[in-house]
Amino acid sequence: MAPKILCVAEKPSIAKSVANHLSGGRVSTRNIPGNQYVKNYEFEFSFGQPWGDCSVTMTSVLGHLTGTDFPPQYKKWQISTCRDLFDAEIITKVAEDKEPIARNITQQAKYSKALFIWTDCDREGEHIGSEVRQAAFEGKRGIEVKRAIFSNTERAHVLRAAQNPVPLDDRQVNAVAARIELDLRLGVVFTRFTTLTLQALGGELADQRIISYGSCQFPTLGFVVDRYFRVKNFVPERFWSIKVMHRRENMDVTFSWRRHRLFDRMSVIIFFERCLAARIAKVTKLQKKPTSKWRPLPLTTVELQKLGSRFLRMDSQRVMKVAEDLYNKGWISYPRTETDHFDRGMDLRRLVEKQAQDNAWGPHAQELLNGAFRQPRGGRNNDQAHPPIHPVNYVALGSLGEDERRVYEFVVRRFLACCSDDAKGESTTVEIEYGRETFFASGLMVLEKNYLLVYPYDKWESSQQLPHFTVGETFEPTEANMTDGETSAPGYLTEPELISLMDANGIGTDATMAEHIAKIKEREYVMTQSGGGAGRGEGAGRGGRGGRGARGGRGGGGGGVGSVGSVQQFIPTTLGVALIEGYDSIGLDTSLGKPFLRKEMEIKMKEICAGSKSRHDFVQETLEQYRDVFVRTQQQVELLKAACRKYVFGEGGG
Repeated sequence: MAPKILCVAEKPSIAKSVANHLSGGRVSTRNIPGNQYVKNYEFEFSFGQPWGDCSVTMTSVLGHLTGTDFPPQYKKWQISTCRDLFDAEIITKVAEDKEPIARNITQQAKYSKALFIWTDCDREGEHIGSEVRQAAFEGKRGIEVKRAIFSNTERAHVLRAAQNPVPLDDRQVNAVAARIELDLRLGVVFTRFTTLTLQALGGELADQRIISYGSCQFPTLGFVVDRYFRVKNFVPERFWSIKVMHRRENMDVTFSWRRHRLFDRMSVIIFFERCLAARIAKVTKLQKKPTSKWRPLPLTTVELQKLGSRFLRMDSQRVMKVAEDLYNKGWISYPRTETDHFDRGMDLRRLVEKQAQDNAWGPHAQELLNGAFRQPRGGRNNDQAHPPIHPVNYVALGSLGEDERRVYEFVVRRFLACCSDDAKGESTTVEIEYGRETFFASGLMVLEKNYLLVYPYDKWESSQQLPHFTVGETFEPTEANMTDGETSAPGYLTEPELISLMDANGIGTDATMAEHIAKIKEREYVMTQSGGGAGRGEGAGRGGRGGRGARGGRGGGGGGVGSVGSVQQFIPTTLGVALIEGYDSIGLDTSLGKPFLRKEMEIKMKEICAGSKSRHDFVQETLEQYRDVFVRTQQQVELLKAACRKYVFGEGGG
């Protein structure tokens, strides 16, 4: 009789897809008692040595099987017991709605020689795998446990994963277990303390159901509040500049001042009068050189969230939900990855070939196959688990939903852009000396669009054309003006900017950032509004350019795809401002609203994964840090209350 192998995926869609690939379509399906979504798929498959031909049962879980909580004596919310929760016992057990799923795994494990775990290949997936392992041990203590390494559900990839399993990574399991424990303890302690303390102030806070705290949630809110005060407290400054214009060959050439602008009007007047007195300008430098706009790096989760929010008219949480659906259906690779370079061993041309049939981007894909293919640029990040996000199979856009179409098209176009050549052009710079001041004019001629032909999300356009100039020649400028303007306030924080700040400060992971942003919106700590395109802290001038207030995104001209005006901006509510201001006034670097404590947690979790720190040491060190914060918060709680009275109730000025 063939040995039995139990395979368990993280979600039903992956279980079904893997079962179909491994079975060649010859599979029988059975329902499990107590859950309508999870199925058991039974088929035969040869795993190779040492298992050989096997009878396989493929099933799944629905995310985490277990949950953690405190014992019943801590159910009642009391400020007096908050401090006890730093050391109280924690109970881990199978969630009630997951018990039928756990029983199914336990039952199937009794008759199985080995357990193959097919959860997502990241830290969270590794921990879910350990929960599956524990459920299997309930049925058969000595069952052998392996995990499949895969990043998409394409058939050949799944077959390789099935025949090359590896051990479960208990270091990653311990890192997540530590994070779960800390999130529970710290979340409950500070949520209960903050809620009970502020509800006692009465007014609208008395009706606030819960004022939740999260070690990622609060720093995320802190970034929004910090930008809000930069906008609110901004004081515009007057500046002055000089602009020179010359007409030649029926072209008006604008020369910009090398000093850009000064905030001292009298100094600019002196420089300007010097120019007028000189009358004659001299060409001191003429430079023509080839230039390029680099094709984008391969796509990571953080970039997908930032660019999806900017270009696809959906927030980061929706972008990730749609990407996850596309992955589950087998159209794109696993969408949670930090890796921004493709392994040299990947057959990227085969992936390009699958896209050649599309009416929109197919011709570009065919050009790549005909000789224009370039190995993608490589970034510096590699999570050692998944390749960059890329299309796995072709699907016609007409068979996808609206949001799926936008995300899939973006992923495909990004991938094809990565495999294309850089855009090429020629830049010309003319520099003149006028009244001992230096001015310059620049022009760009785009010669080969290359990747831009398939990637409309980047803009690189030819700019003003420059007439012929010769080094050493002199001329009298047609016009010279002194201009003035004011600096303008930065805009409120946009979602792409917020994600960048979270990424740079280690707040959450690429897989959880969107959830933290959604949480502060759900708790009504922030609200959103459509952003305006102008004013990123530079200011628009009068009497000429006078500033860069009208510029678009990175790399030049605004407008078109990627206009900032379509991006949501975050504005904190009065409660959101009060929470951050209150906790900031209690402690500076260790404030709950600052990123430093959580960033340190993320670093230590990586140390657990690397084997240089134990789970126990990490948990104890972190609890001691937060215990100190809690004690100081208790001692200075009047500062938190004062912030709420000021911002929420409008007492004592705003």
